[in-house]
Amino acid sequence: MVADTVHPLAHDLLAARCAGKTRRTRGWYELPFSVPVLCAAATAQGMRSLQQAVMVLHAEGLPLRRTVVALVATRAGRPPVAVRAGAAMLTSRTAAVVQVPHDPHVHAHSLGAARLHSRTLQAGDRLAGAVLDAAHAAWGRPLPDAPHPAPITPAPRPASALPGPAAASFATASSGAPALATPAVTAS
Repeated sequence: MVADTVHPLAHDLLAARCAGKTRRTRGWYELPFSVPVLCAAATAQGMRSLQQAVMVLHAEGLPLRRTVVALVATRAGRPPVAVRAGAAMLTSRTAAVVQVPHDPHVHAHSLGAARLHSRTLQAGDRLAGAVLDAAHAAWGRPLPDAPHPAPITPAPRPASALPGPAAASFATASSGAPALATPAVTAS
């Protein structure tokens, strides 16, 4: 799980508590073998939001020791004092805190940019390593095999739900079994 911003995560938990329901964030934390990554801007406001979210996660009893924090710089240079102090506090409460430097290529072309700075690539390696370390700390080394989910069986659909031409259009697949020919779907 990667939470790109921490405000919706905390809001989701508080709304679930008020409604007496389980919502998305708790569901993500309760998935087998999940290591959540909280991403926040490396600014004073980003740190305040992140600290509030961490307090909510702690109050909900969710496993912070399995949570990795990524503090993403919004400009070049050293992070503000509030960010450095907050990162030091979070280091003792979470699995890891990784500083991701500002890289204009990421903002312009995403992580698929061909010209990422070496510091950005190193931060990505540290982030992946922190997630793997948190998984090893929680479940051991080597990691256990992933659970095998039950096979998905499609829900029966009424004949009226099938598109007209496709409902009667069958072809024979190379194995000789009938295959449903469906029209191409295009987005407009």
